[in-house]
Amino acid sequence: MGINPQHTYVHLAEDGNARSVPGESFWQLPPAELDAFGKGWLLSEFAFTEDWPTWEMHPQGDEFVYLLSGAVELLLDRGSEVETIVLEGSGAVVVPRGVWHTAKLRLPSRMLHVTRGEGTETRPV
Repeated sequence: MGINPQHTYVHLAEDGNARSVPGESFWQLPPAELDAFGKGWLLSEFAFTEDWPTWEMHPQGDEFVYLLSGAVELLLDRGSEVETIVLEGSGAVVVPRGVWHTAKLRLPSRMLHVTRGEGTETRPV
């Protein structure tokens, strides 16, 4: 049976095990259950029709962001400057650990994310 990462996330645990998690209910899990997912890597796909409403930062690991379709400007806050990386059609970026980032859409887009969730922080754009 195949997995659609738009509806089912995949958690790659530190012990090497992988398990699928229903995406639609993932973010409503109690904090103690969410914490268990922070120790490994989470693969998820999202469809975007508008700019991200927040900046996010992952203190426990880099994030692999893969544009599957569409066009985006990925903004990385480097402290003294904001770097803009344009992705069109498909392409990927590794966002370094601890770097605040957000996206502005040029076209509706689908993106695959691979990240360590532990300690993720957000702030308004």
